[in-house]
Amino acid sequence: MSASSSDLLSALEALSPVDGRYRAASAPLRGLLAEGALIRERIRVEARWLLHLAAAVPQLPGAQFTPAVRERARQLASAPEPAAAAAVKAIEERINHDVKAVEYYVREQLAAVGAADATLELVHFGCTSEDINNLSYARLLHAARDTLLGTLSARTVELTELAHRYADTAMPARTHGQPASPTTLGKEFANFVARLRRAQRRWAAVSILGKCNGAVGNFNAHAAALPAVDWPAVSQAFVTSLSLEYNPWTTQIEPHDWIAEYCDGLAGANVVLIDLSRDLWGYISLGYLRQRALAGEVGSSTMPHKVNPIDFENAEGNCGVANALLRHFADKLPVSRWQRDLSDSTVLRNLGVALAHTLIAWSALGRGLTKIEADRERMAADLAATWEVLGEAVQTVLRAAGVPGGYERLKEFTRGRAIDAATLAAFIDTLPLAPAEKTRLRALRPADYTGLAAQLARRI
Repeated sequence: MSASSSDLLSALEALSPVDGRYRAASAPLRGLLAEGALIRERIRVEARWLLHLAAAVPQLPGAQFTPAVRERARQLASAPEPAAAAAVKAIEERINHDVKAVEYYVREQLAAVGAADATLELVHFGCTSEDINNLSYARLLHAARDTLLGTLSARTVELTELAHRYADTAMPARTHGQPASPTTLGKEFANFVARLRRAQRRWAAVSILGKCNGAVGNFNAHAAALPAVDWPAVSQAFVTSLSLEYNPWTTQIEPHDWIAEYCDGLAGANVVLIDLSRDLWGYISLGYLRQRALAGEVGSSTMPHKVNPIDFENAEGNCGVANALLRHFADKLPVSRWQRDLSDSTVLRNLGVALAHTLIAWSALGRGLTKIEADRERMAADLAATWEVLGEAVQTVLRAAGVPGGYERLKEFTRGRAIDAATLAAFIDTLPLAPAEKTRLRALRPADYTGLAAQLARRI
């Protein structure tokens, strides 16, 4: 069987579409959040702790490495070989413990280059599994956020370009599904740009924490072994060297509050994009947006004329799946019985699934945005049929002129009846306004009644 057919077979047999149908779309995260990536990051953290420990507590027996041992430790701390993850899994199958398998692997690698027994005893010194695990997840989620923020920034740039392109393109607005004061297509894009930028800032601002303080967070074993060492300082220096914020107050586990905030912040961005996807879907349905047909693409199995808004539907659906998981993570992960229970472990393993569905959604949205263009004629036709929306303008001019009962006058005139240009002009002539104001109101058209929409769109 060829490599390509093997890949196809595995994709067809994948239970999750993340590793099946959407394998290519989720690929940028696979090297960061797949189990192999987690294992390699655990190796890095174990090796970096060994190097840090030897430098910070040189009085430990075995802290003086030979050049070969130091070089191998640095290699493991920097870039474990691709085969390292499989080797760790083989050890895990034998001992049935994922993090202990990493410790044994690191010890084996150092022993192979002549590490002394005392040096090997420093691997995983003072650590509980969660010291390695929480730091590994933190570093991977930090890198994954950088990747996703790049994609989200690209979508925001594309939406900004659409806001500017269509800043002056008047379109009917709908509140409660009914015709409302007109807007511009560009201003509606600008609204989403502003919301996404805020959501992006909120997510990017979440601090990523780490801890390295032993079995229940008190440095019990550390203090028993070497009571004169300032272990909190050693730990803080190590955690911050990993570009993480140090958390000194934990049980066996870092309490995961930051992961909850991280997941909640990401879910907030997805909510904005669900709203955007549904609005764009609706504008396509109304004919305000057209989708460019792609050569060879089929829109329907039976209706050949259709160009379906599948990219926006895909974005909406995948954001929804992601958020179902992200909200669960935010609710569940900060809750742990007493000093530790293991219910978080299997949940944490699904972080990559949620982030992958997010990336799939954002990629689909990007494809959709490249296909749409405004149908100005369709929007203009709908605007020309909604003269009643100028009732707001007329009644507000009456208020500004001090004429009592302006709203009631327009309500009686417009509600439940068809209004056209002639009807509205005749009504304006009956109003107690200055001739110049009547002339100005008679010249107003629905397509002109967009307020500062164009200006706001261009400013985003």
